Formats: sequence, structure tokens, C-alpha cells
Amino acid sequence: MATLVVATGRANITSSLASSANKQVGWGTSAGTTADGDTTLFGEKALDLTATTGTRTTGTQTQQTTTTTSDTYQVLATLTATGAGTVTNAGIFDNATIGSGNLFFKGDFTGIGLSSGDSIQFTFKVKFA
Repeated sequence: MATLVVATGRANITSSLASSANKQVGWGTSAGTTADGDTTLFGEKALDLTATTGTRTTGTQTQQTTTTTSDTYQVLATLTATGAGTVTNAGIFDNATIGSGNLFFKGDFTGIGLSSGDSIQFTFKVKFA
């Protein structure tokens, strides 16, 4: 039997995600390569990039169209540093407290040096095909 998540099914999945509880965005400052078994960020930090406790930033969840109507789930968040550091990875969680919750989505990148007051806007897109 051939199976396929059809266009309306993909739209239902992204609708369910976008209408679910808020997703929280965090960032980390340690090196690493994102892997399937990851459950945390690499060196997750608070907005003060020297602190390892605090809260994450609530992201704005929406449905987007990439190939077919509403096939992509998107979370957008702007994090503004209150302390200096170099950010190397970011991810989406289901809990606001650093060190808690389940990691949903993660990405690593070349370090971006920030001073207090600098910000990064993260756009996470998950396309269902």
C-alpha cells in the first residue's frame, strides 16, 4: 500500500502546531553539530549570554506556504542580548525555563558575536512534504 500525507493533512499538521501552546526560543554559545538525538542546545544561555539560568523568549507561530497551502510551520523570535557573547546555535522548546522542556527544533551556525543590546531574529521553518 502506498501512503502519503496529502495537502490537507499537511495543512492540518501545521495548523495544530501553530495553535498549540507557545513555543519558546533559546540560544547557546558552545560549539557542536546538530544531531537527531539532541535534547538540549550546546551551552544554552539566558539573554545575558554569561548566565545559564533564566527564561527563553516566546516565539510567534504561524502557518506558511512553501510548496502547497499551509505546508510549513514557522516560529519567529527576536532575542536581544543583555550581556556579551558569541551565539552558535538556537532551538525551539515547549517550556520557557532554561534547562527544562522538550527540544523540538535546533540549528547550529557559525558564531555571531553580540554585545549587550544586540539582537538576532530567528526564523525557524519546518516544511511537511
